[in-house]
Amino acid sequence: MKSDHYRFSIRCVANTYLPTKWGKFRALGFERRAERKLETAVVLIIGDVMSGIPLVRMHSECLTGEVFGSQRCDCGEQLSKAMEAIANEGSGIVIYERQEGRGIGLMAKLEAYELQDQGFDTVEANERLGYDADLRDFVLPANILRFLGIAQIRLLTNNPQKIEALEGAGIEVVQRLNCDVAPSPDAMSYLLTKKIRMGHLLSSV
Repeated sequence: MKSDHYRFSIRCVANTYLPTKWGKFRALGFERRAERKLETAVVLIIGDVMSGIPLVRMHSECLTGEVFGSQRCDCGEQLSKAMEAIANEGSGIVIYERQEGRGIGLMAKLEAYELQDQGFDTVEANERLGYDADLRDFVLPANILRFLGIAQIRLLTNNPQKIEALEGAGIEVVQRLNCDVAPSPDAMSYLLTKKIRMGHLLSSV
């Protein structure tokens, strides 16, 4: 049975093009208003995604990793790997959600880093700040895929929660493709926590 979360409407607010080093993508801006907050996502599409089962990456914003090149996580490298894989295939979709720090926001994420400096893992740091380990629900990406008329995908992910969320919304994940990247020494603790405590399917640690 599908959750009521998936009945929330979404709105496409922009449709343009974005030339990148991996190729020229169509860029769509989406909004979803739910529980007194506005959720947003940028969707990058390359090629004809309706001609087969598209390759998809659902990615959450990480300013520290993607802009500043932080080695505390693998987010920047994962995004690059996914963009390259989708471009090489000739078609696919990247859904980029504004969910910094697994949904806790940038300032709270930096506070969590400070706690990690003191020896807490990522789950413990979030909990000490009063947050769940992961506040994301992946409702917006599921609704975006439904909006685009896509019912089956191949998903680039290490996170089984994303598969569960999509299938709960009626999107069939016919194949999971690993999105591992070579870990930096500074990211090992973070990745081990994701694997051991959060169930991520990581082969690199």
